[in-house]
Amino acid sequence: HDLKKGELVVFPTETVYGLGANALNPKAVEKIFKAKGRPKDNPLIVHIAQKKDVKKFAKKIPAVAKKLMRRFCPGPLTLLLQKTIRVPAVVTAGLPTVAIRMPSHPIARSLIQLAGVPIAAPSANIAGKPSPTHAVHAFEDLVGKATWIIDSGSAWSGVESTILDVTHDPPLLLRPGAVTKEQIEKVIGRVD
Repeated sequence: HDLKKGELVVFPTETVYGLGANALNPKAVEKIFKAKGRPKDNPLIVHIAQKKDVKKFAKKIPAVAKKLMRRFCPGPLTLLLQKTIRVPAVVTAGLPTVAIRMPSHPIARSLIQLAGVPIAAPSANIAGKPSPTHAVHAFEDLVGKATWIIDSGSAWSGVESTILDVTHDPPLLLRPGAVTKEQIEKVIGRVD
């Protein structure tokens, strides 16, 4: 309920802890940048609870994206897609693309479902500091800035999600992460 109203929450994912806000509320999303000291030209990832939700926030889903979603979603793969007008510009740094991920952590998925909105979230740390793998790390950086900090112990991998731009052919690997280039290429072929 607090998320829907525009509050911030620190929550666990299978990669690292995230600092989340209602992705459809620009004022809430702006609080993320302020809390982290993050530049506003650095887009955020939109976290969803169900694969069908991708259609709400992406204009088209290329065949390669569908293949990757079948294999890696839910999981630590973020896909960059053409955004719909539902996604506020502050989330995407004014770009025409949106980064979308469906986490596999049950608490993250439950939180998104209970909130009833997608959650925009970077890692739950002050910009420039290491990404947090325990709630206590996030607490040190964000106490007093987030309404809720959900502690579920250690993040499973500690490695951030892989970001793949599927608006290009072949797709572009923008950030190496928990899903390797080799794993992706086994599913869709060449990746730059």
